[in-house]
Amino acid sequence: MYFVRLAKLRKQVVERAKQQWRSTFSNTIFVSRILDVEKGQRCWIVGTIYKEMPLKDNVLNDLAAEHGIEPPPPRLKFHSEGDQTLLEDESGRIKLGGEALSSAHLVTGLVVAVLGVETSTGEFQVVDICYPGAAPQKPLLETGNGTSMDVDDTGEWIALISGLNIGPPSAASDLRINMFVEYLLGETGDASDQEIASKISRVIISGDSFAPISYSDHDGLVEEPVTVPGEIAPVTAKKAAKKYGYEAVAFSTHPTQSLSGHLTDLSRSMVVHLVPGASDPSGATLPQQPLPRAMFGMAKDYESFRCETNPCWIGAGDCHLLGNGGQPLDDIFRYIRSSDRLGIACETLKWRHMAPTAPDTLWCYPYFTADPFIITSTPHVYFIGNQPRFETTIVEHEEGQRTRVILIPRFSDNGELVLVNPATFAVKCIRMGCQWMD
Repeated sequence: MYFVRLAKLRKQVVERAKQQWRSTFSNTIFVSRILDVEKGQRCWIVGTIYKEMPLKDNVLNDLAAEHGIEPPPPRLKFHSEGDQTLLEDESGRIKLGGEALSSAHLVTGLVVAVLGVETSTGEFQVVDICYPGAAPQKPLLETGNGTSMDVDDTGEWIALISGLNIGPPSAASDLRINMFVEYLLGETGDASDQEIASKISRVIISGDSFAPISYSDHDGLVEEPVTVPGEIAPVTAKKAAKKYGYEAVAFSTHPTQSLSGHLTDLSRSMVVHLVPGASDPSGATLPQQPLPRAMFGMAKDYESFRCETNPCWIGAGDCHLLGNGGQPLDDIFRYIRSSDRLGIACETLKWRHMAPTAPDTLWCYPYFTADPFIITSTPHVYFIGNQPRFETTIVEHEEGQRTRVILIPRFSDNGELVLVNPATFAVKCIRMGCQWMD
């Protein structure tokens, strides 16, 4: 898949590198194969980044999970002082070094051009880095200046929400979700709230509609010795107790019935896009396939109810929205020292790829002739679900493309949803709650 990605993006990187370095490094030559680089000669090469990181997840954790052993908690970050950055193509790979790497956000899977000199030790000292740059953008007929949060209250609005995390019955979470549905339907709030709600034409639920399944000591788990290859003594692990010859599983229909009811109510009044996420029953491999319509009761009978893939493209008139449930950004975040999630999200547009770490540390289907995560067209609105907090900005690209980037917070954490105007890129953040919740 990495070679397919390199083949798809090589032309764009080469063209942009020629423009970027034409004036400042006019005497620098382009070497098409990494193995043809000569020591001491200033040149630039194109390839795929690979990060050698000692703290990165390994197969031993998967082996432990197979035998019921509780794996160590996942690391928030992979980076360490022992990390190495390499560039590879079809001919081979070369180790990168230099001060330019310390300020660059490089992760495994990026296709870049690097300019520098190979030293006597075989390390390529990087002077500058060139990325593919933002892809072409389809024109938007009418746009406002869109540089501030609340620009224009006219026209259509799109509601963005993620992380409903509907699980067992809970007074607080059920109340917040009910308030969210009533707000969109114009059944709550004051006159100004109802006026805005009347202009909401569609809602996008971006991942993690269902709460992840969790087991506790009260769920019938029993400790049982398990023999693990390589261990001298059996290891104690927790397994679900069997009942009548079957594994005991705590099953509740409340999440599905609750979500189905809310989707039915919304589908009667607006277009509903349901995007799967990490905790939804759609498999862990990206791109996640649409959730089965049949599981959502009466909502499946409405044409306005649409089950999407993750990631997905959504059209709203002339405005094109691109988004995902948050897994790609969460995985990229672990590679980089920076804690600026919004900045990293904006850089994926410059990389022209939304999930470069797949399939290294982000599960995805095996592709041999295509890469579905390449951003072939710059979106007007780029949304990412299930983030710690709400953040947004307008990105102005070199060739005039403009993108509203939105990080959607988990609704289950603070009851926030986001409204975006597809014509002006204006954004509003609405919080659902009541005094006793706070």
